[in-house]
Amino acid sequence: MTLPRRSFLFLQGVCSPFHRRLAARLAADGHRVVKVHYNAGDQAYWRRGIGPVHAFRGRLTALPAFLADLCQRHAITDQVVFGDRRPVHRTAIEQASAVGIRSHVFEEGYFRPFWITLEREGVNGHSLLPRDPQWFLEVGRRLPPLPKPVRFRSPFRVRATHDVLYHLAGLANPLLHPHYRNHAPVIAPVEYAGYLKRFTQLRFWKPRDARRIQELVEGSRPYFVLPLQLNGDAQIRDHSPYANMHEVMDHVMGSFAAHAPGDALLCIKNHPLDTGLDDHARSVARLERHYGLEGRIVYLESGDLNVLLKRTAGTVTINSTVGIVSLEHQRPTLALSDPIYHLTGLTFQGHLDEFWQHPPPPGAELFDCFRHTLMHTVQLNGGFYCRPGIDLAVTNAVRALEAERSPLEILLSDASSSDGPRQRPRPRRVRSVTWPDRVPS
Repeated sequence: MTLPRRSFLFLQGVCSPFHRRLAARLAADGHRVVKVHYNAGDQAYWRRGIGPVHAFRGRLTALPAFLADLCQRHAITDQVVFGDRRPVHRTAIEQASAVGIRSHVFEEGYFRPFWITLEREGVNGHSLLPRDPQWFLEVGRRLPPLPKPVRFRSPFRVRATHDVLYHLAGLANPLLHPHYRNHAPVIAPVEYAGYLKRFTQLRFWKPRDARRIQELVEGSRPYFVLPLQLNGDAQIRDHSPYANMHEVMDHVMGSFAAHAPGDALLCIKNHPLDTGLDDHARSVARLERHYGLEGRIVYLESGDLNVLLKRTAGTVTINSTVGIVSLEHQRPTLALSDPIYHLTGLTFQGHLDEFWQHPPPPGAELFDCFRHTLMHTVQLNGGFYCRPGIDLAVTNAVRALEAERSPLEILLSDASSSDGPRQRPRPRRVRSVTWPDRVPS
């Protein structure tokens, strides 16, 4: 059967050849592909001959009219983006929804390392995934078993090389795209300087952190884990009540000091891709003194999170995928924001102050059904950076993009027809927080 020809508008992609190779496959299948370049990095990672290319060189305020004209001229039916919270994508997704154009949003996998995320209309806080635990139980029980994912090795140096090449091309932006502004809060050269310093120190930190983790796991004292996230992550900027990690640490450590058992420890672990531009170790030490927690805080720059989580008394996160790893290990988990896994029966639904005292573990069957459903609906086996991962991701993504309805939309439609109309989920709201006395940054 010949698939109907579609017209795909490709906006900004991940810093790798994935976007270009996906577009080439769609073009080879007979679909029209149109590309918008926002900066010189976009141009460097594209290839001529795939389809019409348009460069946007104006200010952000001119983008809505620019995109509306493109969509009309090329009869766009679908658009493909990486990340739904980039300023250059927010307008595109809102406009597309209003005129019936499908938005296909790629993001890093909810489950890692052999998966990527592909959802229609939005991801994370804008996902179409329901908030009903019973729905996951019913759907997960009837879905067929999944084949084991194809595994591949994706060295960090490959990802880093793509990032550097993309941003080196950006040196031409003042000439080619004078009004372009990166969605990241820190410019690339500053980030690279921070990475260089931090990664040279990791060889000294790793043996120390391995010893600290071993002491925690083998010790008799209960310990809780707080994994840090990146200050510039959209999950923090757009989907949490916090401005940065200092606010998070202040809130959590203040609550821990006031309400956790006296023999409990709090382990704070830095994000593996942190730039080192913010001195979290110093902030932790300052807060430790302020809240009288000397001897009860363990700070880690590195370490095996899976080993750490296996015996933790509980995990406190904002909306990190670490929360999913904690649930996989059947550990009590509290989300300070509203991620996709924040469901009754999975995460702790009470206040942070209550969490430190005998928090319940997640429901094993509910988590299995939750995971099984996500794998069937919004996760694709593959990766964005190494060649084997991209090969897998392109093959799996083409099938998903060419389908009239996504697996999630089919399941939601089935539920709606059997149980009556189902309202489309609204963007998730973050929960309010009660602050203890703060310590100045």
